[in-house]
Amino acid sequence: MGGLTDLLIRDVVAADAEAILGILNPIIETRAYTVFDAPFTLDAERDYILKFPARGIWKVAVGRSDGRVVGFQVMEPFGSYTRAFDHVGTLGTYVDREYRRRGIAKALFAATFEAARQKGYEKIFTLVRADNPAALATYRSHGFEVIGTARRHTKIDGRYVDEILIEKIFD
Repeated sequence: MGGLTDLLIRDVVAADAEAILGILNPIIETRAYTVFDAPFTLDAERDYILKFPARGIWKVAVGRSDGRVVGFQVMEPFGSYTRAFDHVGTLGTYVDREYRRRGIAKALFAATFEAARQKGYEKIFTLVRADNPAALATYRSHGFEVIGTARRHTKIDGRYVDEILIEKIFD
């Protein structure tokens, strides 16, 4: 797959669950890059997609030539326990390890930002593991700013990892 012209960015459907796990579970198994500490099952992932919040945004990047899902981005409302956070979403970005550095994240961010504005979001807040400088650089290249560090915030396999707090405020 080449650059962006080979990609289709669309909303997730339940039939994408297996392909999503094909990207996500290998990332989880590395014990790096994400705070998820256990792989997901196909039934759990499909159920999660089917019950995804109406204000949520879930975009998948699909190769036009082969139909393969090569990345996805998930944005959920932040703090749904109060309306005070209705303008804030939290975001996760995942690209198949074989397809990184091909513009997939760039295409996902563009589609997610457009959908976020349409749904009334004004800000995206998320955390990136401090030991994942590539992810932090990607987010920063899309307008996210570092606002702090949560020390010893993640603990996986008995090892603490700091989390970098980042945000993007839409103008």
